[in-house]
Amino acid sequence: MKILVIHGPNLNLLGKREPEVYGTQTLDDLDTLLADHAKDRGAELETFQSNHEGAIIDRIQGAGAEQGETKLRADAIVINPGAYTHTSLAIADAIRGTGVPTIEVHLSNIHARGQRRSLSLIAPACAGQITGFGFDSYRLGIDAAISVLKS
Repeated sequence: MKILVIHGPNLNLLGKREPEVYGTQTLDDLDTLLADHAKDRGAELETFQSNHEGAIIDRIQGAGAEQGETKLRADAIVINPGAYTHTSLAIADAIRGTGVPTIEVHLSNIHARGQRRSLSLIAPACAGQITGFGFDSYRLGIDAAISVLKS
C-alpha cells in the first residue's frame, strides 16, 4: 500500500515560519517521522512539497494514474494544502477526479484561526479532515488513510 503525502505552500518553512503556531521542527523532521510511522504500519510513503498549485494538481492526478503510469500511482493521499485550503477549487476537483481516497490534514486548528482560515474548499472532496494536532495530524492522517483502504 502506497500513501502519498502532499505538503502545500510554505510548509518548506516549517521550523522558521511562525514557530508559535507551527513549532520548531522542520519539514525534513516531519518526513522522517512519517516514513517511520508508515513503515511500522506496512505502508510505503512518498512525500511531495510544492508552493505551486499546478504542481500539486499534477501530483494528485499522477496518484490516480492508470496502470501504465505506476511510478506515480498511490493508493491514498494525505494532503496539507496550506493556504490553498481556503482558495483552491482546482485542488478539490483534482482530488475528486482521481478517485484516490484523500485525508486533509493541518498542523494548526484552522477552525480556531478566524473565519477566513476556517473554510476548507478541500474537505468536501476528502474522506475526512484532521486538524490541530501538530505533526500528529499527519500521523493520524496516515492511520485514517490506511483505515479507509482496509474498509
